[in-house]
Amino acid sequence: MMIVNGVGRQIPGVIKGYKNVIPYSSPHGYDPFPEKVSAYTGKALPGENKLLPDVETAIRESGLEDGMTVSFHHHFRNGDRVVNLVLDTAAKLGFRGLKVALSSIFPIHAPLVEHIESGVVGGLSCNYMLGPVAEAMSRGAFPFPVTFRTHGGRDRAIEAGEERIDIAFIAASAADEAGNFNGVSGPSACGSLGYCITDCHYARKTVVLTDYLEPYPLVPASVDETMIDFVVKVDKVGDPAGITTGAVRTVDDPLRLRLAQWAVDVIEASGLIREGISFQTGTGGASLAAAGYLREKMERLRVSGSFGMGGVTGHMADLLREGYFRTILDTQSFDRKAINSLRDNSRHVEISSNRYANPHNKGCAVNRLDAMILSATEVDAAFNVNVHTASDGRVMGGSGGHADTAAGSSLAVVVAPSVRKKIPIVIEAVHTVTTPGETVDCLVTEQGISVNPRRRDLLEDLRSAGLPLIEINDLRAEVEKITGRPELPKRSEKIVAVVEYRDGSVIDVIRALG
Repeated sequence: MMIVNGVGRQIPGVIKGYKNVIPYSSPHGYDPFPEKVSAYTGKALPGENKLLPDVETAIRESGLEDGMTVSFHHHFRNGDRVVNLVLDTAAKLGFRGLKVALSSIFPIHAPLVEHIESGVVGGLSCNYMLGPVAEAMSRGAFPFPVTFRTHGGRDRAIEAGEERIDIAFIAASAADEAGNFNGVSGPSACGSLGYCITDCHYARKTVVLTDYLEPYPLVPASVDETMIDFVVKVDKVGDPAGITTGAVRTVDDPLRLRLAQWAVDVIEASGLIREGISFQTGTGGASLAAAGYLREKMERLRVSGSFGMGGVTGHMADLLREGYFRTILDTQSFDRKAINSLRDNSRHVEISSNRYANPHNKGCAVNRLDAMILSATEVDAAFNVNVHTASDGRVMGGSGGHADTAAGSSLAVVVAPSVRKKIPIVIEAVHTVTTPGETVDCLVTEQGISVNPRRRDLLEDLRSAGLPLIEINDLRAEVEKITGRPELPKRSEKIVAVVEYRDGSVIDVIRALG
């Protein structure tokens, strides 16, 4: 049985290897509000030692069994060394069918493919995927569908008991023997550890791995000792040089600089560049350039912002230091300048991804965002955005906070060139829906700015400001004159991934390449 969901996608009523299918209806349409599952409790006696000699001992002491769920976070991104270390050890010990809840997957995690094919890993969920794991999944190499969530959706699933974590393995740049840990101390400092905080609260057991032990008590602590069962010192927890992989890109291309300028012009025309503005930008080149243009306008208008947020770069840290923003709320730090700012500036604050974007708590920070600048792989005539799959159907990303921030912000501006490498970005229907069009306010391309018909007020604001406007179907027609009508990638019937919206409903599925 097929179900047509709220963005017009046909979703199977039953997906083998996936939980009960709840079709997406609207950005705020599915509100089950289940009670949060209970956090596991424990007891540490006086004189007890949490420090264990190695990962093998930690796995044995944790009580890991076949089929259990182990979780990891991605703050070291392509520099992470903990996921492979733990899974290689689990394979050596003979474990089978482990479910892996990893917030994001990068090329360094290529050994996951072998662990899945050998049966060590029997399930996988993530918020973003890039590299060999994505390539293998796209080909249909896995015997189960991967679950894609948003950053906020992952925390929601953990709190609701949909993603019940048995053992959480935390990569920390510094810890003490009691388990207090952070990401700003030690030689492998990576910055905010916001994506692992909910794991620590709800996992049955939590193991901290670090290459830098400090005397008790470690200060500051991202998570304190009350949530930690074991600590293991390893040779190297991760390489901070790998943090920028696949995310942070500077830009000096005049075309993309123009897009960045227009994006900020849109924010100004909307009236949001005012005292107390809150702002988040992505880490793509045009988005980073937009932060610079925003600074110029804030200086000219003599206004300062309330907070900047998200995955934080040195650009945002500079805006904080120079007084353009009062606070930074940081779930992940993307470069050394941002890491140092989090360590040294009390107004640069680490927050959990739960506080950042969970739609089913009592208030998440994305709901306080005035303006958000987003990137896109594809945008369609209904303003739906794809950042999961490339034009050839291969998986090469994921929502992360894309759908979360679009739903929460007052103004969601998508910035993208209309054509990349002779491939159209604006098409009739995106190959995969990541972010529903009803949460996207406008699209900025080099051929003009298209405004969602739902935002007649914004359309009038931009028209009054003299910005170049183009209706999105006219934009698509212009693009097709350049590229021709794109061919759809050939796919089989096998579902390789389920794309959840932030509330846990199914917004799309991804099928194997044919």
